[in-house]
Amino acid sequence: MTQSAKQQNLFSHTNRRGFLQAAGVALAAGPRAFSAVAANDKLNTAHIGVGGMGGGDLRSISSHSHVNVVALCDVDADRLATAAEKFPNAKTFSDYRVMFDTMAGDIDAVSVSTPDHTHAPASMTALNHGKHVYCQKPLTHEIFEARRLNEVAREKQLVSQMGIQASASDPYRTATKIIQEGVIGKVREVHAWSHKNWGYDGAAFTSHPDVPAKLKWDLWLGTAEIRPYTEKVYHPGQWRKLVDFGTGTLGDMGVHIFDTPYRALALTAPNWAKTDCRPPTGIGHPEKNRVEYEFPGTAYTAETLRWVWYDGAFAPPKDHDFPLPEGHELPKQGSLFIGEKGVCLLPHVSMPQLFPHDKFADFKFPELEPRNHYEQWVDACLGKTKTSSDFSYAGPLTEALLLGVVANRFPSTKLKWDAKNLQVTNLSEANALIRRTYRKGFEVEGL
Repeated sequence: MTQSAKQQNLFSHTNRRGFLQAAGVALAAGPRAFSAVAANDKLNTAHIGVGGMGGGDLRSISSHSHVNVVALCDVDADRLATAAEKFPNAKTFSDYRVMFDTMAGDIDAVSVSTPDHTHAPASMTALNHGKHVYCQKPLTHEIFEARRLNEVAREKQLVSQMGIQASASDPYRTATKIIQEGVIGKVREVHAWSHKNWGYDGAAFTSHPDVPAKLKWDLWLGTAEIRPYTEKVYHPGQWRKLVDFGTGTLGDMGVHIFDTPYRALALTAPNWAKTDCRPPTGIGHPEKNRVEYEFPGTAYTAETLRWVWYDGAFAPPKDHDFPLPEGHELPKQGSLFIGEKGVCLLPHVSMPQLFPHDKFADFKFPELEPRNHYEQWVDACLGKTKTSSDFSYAGPLTEALLLGVVANRFPSTKLKWDAKNLQVTNLSEANALIRRTYRKGFEVEGL
């Protein structure tokens, strides 16, 4: 009998679940302490949200040879049926709460790929049941939620990963290494942008009388307040534009593009954020934003760091004041580091470019070992490694980014930020957007 088979006989079904959940504890003593069993075991996964990006996450996670998909959950019956065809042995649910009530003991790890407003409720429910969590970006819809997911994942020593798969790409990891090795010196400014428009400047919607039979509308709303269904507005994709469900372009593409500068410069919480955009409507995020932050200095920056984000019609920035060779066009999405020795331009998921050209003509990019973002999470759940975008990193990144989302509700006002107490110190009404009250029946312990 193999060692794996002996272990399965030795441990009860329930103890096996607990053994996998102890991966975080074993990692404190090094991967080898846990890999002897876990490397030969199967990780039973549940997937909340299996269409769109959720479908991609499901494919990527399930491609790992040690993954066994045991549960699928989606409020859209058509999407759920499509996923179930590929995983006929998995049990299916429309309500993740029922899924946990029914089979929590059969699940080791959970992937959450829902609209933004459901990220925290679903992820926290999984953490409360002692499950490892992979959650799509942005980690949460509100700042308070990001803080709590970080705290609870750490307290329970559970493996976590936020879905910023681009962070594992060679271009982004190369840029991080270049910046941290001081190739362009200490950085004084970062400019980042996306031409995408996940905003809506229009009027309120007209309700649609009939909810499609395939859609569990009450479950789709989840923690949000009840409202009439509107065709082709909320589901499947336009929710990103709406303040109650998405986080706009800044929350969508901003996470990917913020990630490398935030990681490379070892940033913490911003001192303040200020947005240039149209007045708030209470319905949609602005179709174009220019958000400026100030961050405290780190070992890789000047005494403070100026950070400017541009999206929609403001991107790529046209009237910028940063140095680039004459005639050089900015990519549609990317970031730029201004250092004391030079400039690093980082197009979205393309190799960095260093300026001035003549100074860096002979510079050789470092060679990196390939990394798979999804496999890294599975391997970490099995005790073989650690994740690079766990909630201890993703939480603070999301908090910083979401301060800019809050700021777009108060245009031209500098929101001074007390990160320790999760408070805007100079505008009390802004604090109502740091945390929200969940709808009755959808409350979650810890949030």
